[in-house]
Amino acid sequence: MAGVFTSSAVQARRQRELDQMRRIAVAAQDVVLRPVPARLGPVEAGSLCLAAGTGARVGGDLYEALQTRYGVRMIVGDVRGKGLTAVRAVAVALGAFREAVHYEDELVEVMNRCAAALRREAAVPGAYDEEVLLEGFTTALIAQVPEDAVVQLVNRGHPPPLLLHRGKAMALMPATPLPPLGLEDLATGLPTKPETYEFLPGDRLLLYTDGVIEARDGAGEFFDLPETMERIGTGVAPARFLDELHQALTRHTEGDLADDVAMIIADRRRTAGSRSRRQG
Repeated sequence: MAGVFTSSAVQARRQRELDQMRRIAVAAQDVVLRPVPARLGPVEAGSLCLAAGTGARVGGDLYEALQTRYGVRMIVGDVRGKGLTAVRAVAVALGAFREAVHYEDELVEVMNRCAAALRREAAVPGAYDEEVLLEGFTTALIAQVPEDAVVQLVNRGHPPPLLLHRGKAMALMPATPLPPLGLEDLATGLPTKPETYEFLPGDRLLLYTDGVIEARDGAGEFFDLPETMERIGTGVAPARFLDELHQALTRHTEGDLADDVAMIIADRRRTAGSRSRRQG
């Protein structure tokens, strides 16, 4: 009996410690991440960040959207790892992005600045344990929405964004798949220019982390994000769209997310002066 009571007390103490660590990590994440403004230049926008179920520690999802002289620049990414170590890397990547978007003319250079910041952080003695240094990487997607009716993308190993155009959701797949940040040695040559796609007035663009498309139901079926996006459509405001998407995700997983989720939605506003270019 004494052994049973002792074991129960130890388990309860460990659970309290884990809960406390999670509260600290979530609080740190809330400080680093901030809601996307409802209107940014040529787009109406919104963001959503969901923590995984109680059995998981807070992850390394990141997002940001900023108005710059080059247009609206957005990032969505996912740092490999959990807990405060992941939150620290998120802060480093976002800090580099928030600085670089205002000064770097080329979108690829913005991504390179994020990669360089993560490499410098990893080089700090004792900042990360050996397992993180050996296996750590960050998937990231940076998008730029200028006044012209296009969106420019730099994708480093991240799930492709979805573009909802005339009721059909299509994935903007990169022509040349690139490795995540931290795995540059796997690439023989990195591009110097972003890929460009049409983004017409009335279109809806969704950037997201893999926690969305990898969410499963009780039968092990993945969440069908394109179908859900088409069903909700473009007839609702970005905030309402994200709310309905959140509800659909909750129903699918029965409220038990296995991984954190981050999303940014951007609607190209309908303006008379919008111009169009074909994919380049």
